[in-house]
Amino acid sequence: MHQLLPEPAEIDPYEAHATAHRPAPDGRPWMALNMVTSADGATAVGGVSGKLGGDADLQVFRAIRAVADVIVAAAGTVRAEGYGPPRPSQAVQEARLARGQTRVPRLVVVSRTLELDEASPMFTEAAEPPLIFTVERAPADRVAALATVADLRIAGTESVDFAVMAATLGDLGIRCAIVEGGAVLNGQLLAQGLIDELNLTLAAVLVGGESRRAIEGTVEAIEPLRLAHLWTEDDHLLARYVRA
Repeated sequence: MHQLLPEPAEIDPYEAHATAHRPAPDGRPWMALNMVTSADGATAVGGVSGKLGGDADLQVFRAIRAVADVIVAAAGTVRAEGYGPPRPSQAVQEARLARGQTRVPRLVVVSRTLELDEASPMFTEAAEPPLIFTVERAPADRVAALATVADLRIAGTESVDFAVMAATLGDLGIRCAIVEGGAVLNGQLLAQGLIDELNLTLAAVLVGGESRRAIEGTVEAIEPLRLAHLWTEDDHLLARYVRA
């Protein structure tokens, strides 16, 4: 991977992300978004993001996941992208153990309706039962179905309160959470001031269409960012921003 900023260099994405400074704020983990968009801002092609970033984005995706204590995604993203349990390489697992982390990051899913398949490998093959943050008014039958395969946590009455979710993760000792969307979840985190970092791959393609933005919501919130690094590979740009 070619680094353009802060200074030109050839870098290893795994080493760079493993050594990046991510101090957990008091009472909650460091929250880092990881998103890919086309040059014209599309976040998906045919409903999924995998066709956008190519090998460069995949390298960074895996490197960022490698340092996460948990991976956070909304249920819609989990369904659309066909999530399974995280499966880092043996080398990544050993590096995680050396840093005092678990071998595998834990999956965290956000869902009001709990429309998730309890027979999915995401649950049945997970090294640790996924955490699911839901609401008091979640359907009782779905609560019963998922309670056997996941750790359900209530974080709100009708909508998930992400400040409560973040505080719960902090209480569990989570220091770094990687957030993989979707757009509405990202918007709610932004509105509550819970985004500390944005990793953005700008793919060298144009898409058009009606794809969603990386962050959407009913509340406009301006969060100044500082460019921590800028990489390039195969004409893609891969940027890491942190809260200014």
